[in-house]
Amino acid sequence: MNDISTTRWAIEQLNHLKLTPSCVAPLIGEADVERISEDVCVWDAWPILQRDGSPAPADLWMALASPWFADPDDRHGHARIHLFERRGDDWRHYGPVMPDGFSPGSREWSGSAYLENDGRRLTLYFTAAGFRGESELSFEQRLFEVEADLVGKDGGWSVENCRNLRESFPRDPRFYADPLSAGGGLGTIKAFRDPGYLLDPASGEHWLLFTGSLATSQSAYNGVIGAARAKPDALGQWEVTAPIISADGLNNELERPHIVLANGLYYLFWSTQTHVFNPEAPRAPTGLYGMVSEQITHGWKPLNGSGLVIANPPEAPRQAYSWLVLPDLSVTAFADDWGRGEAAEGAKRFAGTFGPFLRLALDSETTRIID
Repeated sequence: MNDISTTRWAIEQLNHLKLTPSCVAPLIGEADVERISEDVCVWDAWPILQRDGSPAPADLWMALASPWFADPDDRHGHARIHLFERRGDDWRHYGPVMPDGFSPGSREWSGSAYLENDGRRLTLYFTAAGFRGESELSFEQRLFEVEADLVGKDGGWSVENCRNLRESFPRDPRFYADPLSAGGGLGTIKAFRDPGYLLDPASGEHWLLFTGSLATSQSAYNGVIGAARAKPDALGQWEVTAPIISADGLNNELERPHIVLANGLYYLFWSTQTHVFNPEAPRAPTGLYGMVSEQITHGWKPLNGSGLVIANPPEAPRQAYSWLVLPDLSVTAFADDWGRGEAAEGAKRFAGTFGPFLRLALDSETTRIID
């Protein structure tokens, strides 16, 4: 099964990058920034879907959340996965998904969640950051999965009976670098996180994509999209593969990778930020990037020539982050340091809420924002 041919995302491809109306997101304004909870701020988010990628019976979401802090960067040390329900333009907050003390990490980072056909049995794939009970937060990252029951009651929802917590698979040092190998500095942290599940309709195989760092690299910019897969009848029996995409020499973090199926093609998306690009590369915006292929294992081509799909506007280059393309091609992200130019100093203007949803049109290797 180890037939992956890693595709490079290279410095030369950024020469094709152009900021045009088709890829620049609208400015986020005051009316767009509405807290979904006074108790917690939220950032990375994902919907609960069925295994085949179709919508779940209710519009339920999970998101990283923490109490509000004067310094929004402090939220990362307190991240828990919470459950939310989207009702039109409103959101309901149902609290943490896993009980206190259940997760094996000192905090919980991004993942994905899927329902079985019975509409009740749920599997959450997530990142355990650090270790439960550690006195000083570490940047160890491990991939875990847990089963639970999704229960509707009293006009709301809850996740109950969390069970069968297990590590999805250990890091394979042949392919993926130790997350602790570069310390925990901003933009330099190495990765083994963000598990995103996919059921391949062509083969029936199960896939988990993740954010990784290339073990054999000689560059400080060695981000990759890693993968593991399982046979159709062996869900959970993961075989770790070589990376699908390598940005070795170009970029340090290809975050929250995920695949959307459209028009018979596989569209692979990830988020990244300006400050994690190699400074020797052409300047690239913080945004959503991607590639397209006819199969998962090889043949990926950068969308729009450069890979850029959605960019923050030049007037507010940090206004949103952590984009996720949904099966209907709508796109969510969280509103981050909004309404400020690149030269802005001082405390972030952190929104801590969902940003406006966008929508993409896909035409082979070309994309555009349509609203």
